[in-house]
Amino acid sequence: MTVKIPVINHDENGILSQIRCFALDMDGTIYLGEQWIDGAVEFLRKIEASGRNYVFLTNNSSKNAEIYVDKLQKMGLEVKKDKIVTSGQATIYYLQQYYPEAKVFLLGNSLLREEFLQAGISLEEESPDIVVTAFDTSLDYKKMCKVCDYVRAGLPYVATHPDYNCPTETGFIPDIGAIHEFIHASAFRYPDRIIGKPNADIIDYLTSRVSANRDEIAMVGDRLYTDIAAGRQNGLKSILVLSGEATMDDVRKSDVLPHMIFDSVKEMTALL
Repeated sequence: MTVKIPVINHDENGILSQIRCFALDMDGTIYLGEQWIDGAVEFLRKIEASGRNYVFLTNNSSKNAEIYVDKLQKMGLEVKKDKIVTSGQATIYYLQQYYPEAKVFLLGNSLLREEFLQAGISLEEESPDIVVTAFDTSLDYKKMCKVCDYVRAGLPYVATHPDYNCPTETGFIPDIGAIHEFIHASAFRYPDRIIGKPNADIIDYLTSRVSANRDEIAMVGDRLYTDIAAGRQNGLKSILVLSGEATMDDVRKSDVLPHMIFDSVKEMTALL
């Protein structure tokens, strides 16, 4: 069956009336760097005024919930940590379910290490049971040698998310996907499991955190291959906004199409 490209800024099938929770990507969807996308704050307020909920869902595992809460507060939005869902948190959830006693070698920065320790995850540098890779902004050659040794030795190998690049206000910087290519070039393996969008594990974690069925959750984001694919592949509604990475040219070339398309979240507000 051929899936039609939705008409921009229209809710032809009354989808928004069915949504109880909006899972929102952040950069490119709600803000760009330190600047709100026009109408984003009003959109968030309208969600709450309509008796519905939203959470921020990000693949970025270099920051923890406190960092996002602080950033949003500095931008004028007061939220609690329960509004933040990260791939780092989802990875902790996965480890607690499937490797509850494992000693973990974590390739990650200090913020993520602290989050793992607070969750009761045992971190081990010398004789781990499993390797976990994250977006490590403190990466150095010593760390890369060690993670390649463990991956090459055949330890279970889990990654927080798949993104190759992370957007910044001045362009892109290498993300975890680029790290995986380095590891593969040396150790000849890619991760056995990747937790973040578009994969099922982060959506399983999301649904454990919100009071809504999957068909009542909308994944809203600006990337087709993470945000929209996450919705389509996991039983959520998917809403593409054109305020970040994806363009309509990308949509026309894509095998993964959203249920709805809007220029930005601003155009959704009147339809809530």
